[in-house]
Amino acid sequence: MHSDRGGQYCGNVYRQLLHDHQTVRSQSRRGDCYDNAQAESLWSRLKTEVLEVRERPVFADLADAQRSVADYFDYYNHERRHSRIDYQTMYHSHQQLTTLSTLNCPA
Repeated sequence: MHSDRGGQYCGNVYRQLLHDHQTVRSQSRRGDCYDNAQAESLWSRLKTEVLEVRERPVFADLADAQRSVADYFDYYNHERRHSRIDYQTMYHSHQQLTTLSTLNCPA
């Protein structure tokens, strides 16, 4: 589980919860705000493109929230074009990288 160095992620209760679920903890390096850049960008887009355009209450219940976030992730990865990767979708860009890695991998 990767996170920044926020207090809630460094606390004993959170660390014990991860330990209890055999989850490896990973944190950004101290003072390096770019470690989480991709994740922060995704959450920023989700907030801007989904949450801020909805009326309050934002979700009817937990199931609605889970469905909405899953739908957004699907859109973000498979439909939304990203300027940073020449206006391709994340999925398409990843597929190209996977193909290149496979082709360049020594046998």
